[in-house]
Amino acid sequence: MNMDHQQSVKKQFGQNAHNYVTSPLHAKGDDLAWMKQWVIENGKGGVHLDIATGGGHVAHTFAPLFDQVIALDLTPEMLTAAEKFIKEQGHSNVSFQLGDAQALPFADETFDVITCRIAAHHFPRVQVFVQETYRTLKKDGVLIIADNVTPEKEELDQFYNELEKRRDPSHFRAYKKSEWISMLEEAGLWTDSLVTFKKKFIYETWCHNMSLPAEKMKELNKWILSSEKYIKDFFKVEVKEDTVQSFQGQSIVVVASK
Repeated sequence: MNMDHQQSVKKQFGQNAHNYVTSPLHAKGDDLAWMKQWVIENGKGGVHLDIATGGGHVAHTFAPLFDQVIALDLTPEMLTAAEKFIKEQGHSNVSFQLGDAQALPFADETFDVITCRIAAHHFPRVQVFVQETYRTLKKDGVLIIADNVTPEKEELDQFYNELEKRRDPSHFRAYKKSEWISMLEEAGLWTDSLVTFKKKFIYETWCHNMSLPAEKMKELNKWILSSEKYIKDFFKVEVKEDTVQSFQGQSIVVVASK
């Protein structure tokens, strides 16, 4: 990972680790329920790696389904918060590993299932991350990616990524659905399924997750309101008394097998 960007990620998530353990968008969500159901229906088990585990919600959800779970994160404070949360839930088969998603500290063909949820938009070399998952998956192993995505239309893609970067300097890029399929298949994986989810962001909570100062919140609010009407309409920006209340994005879950 680019060292400057790596430090940015560590800083942002280190000081906001607790927010991500308690964040409703991360702790719950239709995407997480879908991922769990997919694993159950497809009889997957064995050894699971959760990359960029954040608050540890995927590792917690998957722990009863696997013999062994490894939760990996770049940020020590985030890993500590995830470990506290998961151990409080009574799981004894989860271990915690500090590490970079783009240089996984594991041998080839180690895992039956690898997950990465709401994190890949922080990776500056996402193709390397995908290649690393391919390397460390067992034959017939499965990679499950869940992340925010951008529309295929260029102006809408640019707006969403700019919006995220203005809130969070550690944001690198949210990708289009077509880009995800290309990256996965170029790495040698087979795309099994892709599902989409509407995602409503409550503006104030979304900003507070990254401890955005009040002045920055006002600046960002002004920038959103100054955008083209068709952009605000597309993202269903809700405004009350010149203050953004919420907007709608999209996330995907894509399952790819080796």
